[in-house]
Amino acid sequence: MVFTILVGYPVLPWLGIMMTGYCLGELYQPGFDPSKRKKILLYTGSGVIILFILIRGINWYGDPSHWSVRRTTMLSFLSFLRTTKYPPSLLYTLMTLGPSLLFLAFAEKPLNAITGKISVFGRVPMFFYILHIVLIHALAMVFAQVSGHSWKDMILSSWVTDNQRLQGYGYNLLTVYLIWIAVTVLLYPLCVWYDRYKRNHLADRPWLSYL
Repeated sequence: MVFTILVGYPVLPWLGIMMTGYCLGELYQPGFDPSKRKKILLYTGSGVIILFILIRGINWYGDPSHWSVRRTTMLSFLSFLRTTKYPPSLLYTLMTLGPSLLFLAFAEKPLNAITGKISVFGRVPMFFYILHIVLIHALAMVFAQVSGHSWKDMILSSWVTDNQRLQGYGYNLLTVYLIWIAVTVLLYPLCVWYDRYKRNHLADRPWLSYL
């Protein structure tokens, strides 16, 4: 019998990305010079983006999917950006972390009424991540039934794109964005509750800092 084991979340790359986030936490310690922090983020983010462009331009290392010149400039550009997320390649890591570091550099401003509320997701990221996967999959089962498929088809034993029973299942981009907004709004009260719980119990339950 021949079978394939797909490891979509290998330990080494994702662990490295997580450790990068913990290391960046040092830049946000009380008393750290904001101007120095911004300079570090700008230089590091720009360097990561330049490294991505150089390695991607060589087109033989860093990602199993090579880019190619297509019939239009836009399609060629999209081919250049099309990197592998599962498992994350070196180029995928560079092209996502680089802009993220630049965003951190330019987004550091006093919180207003809106950003103050949104920041709760940043304080409970893993909690939100776990809940949103459960909720989205439950909604996918509902929408599968509504669209003429069986909800049981969403009980996956293989990669979703390999499921022949789900061929043709899907919605347009506007619907996807509306579902994304709805999921975020629905999970917001739970994230607020957990953020409050986390703050009140972090001293005696330090493991909460990882969730």
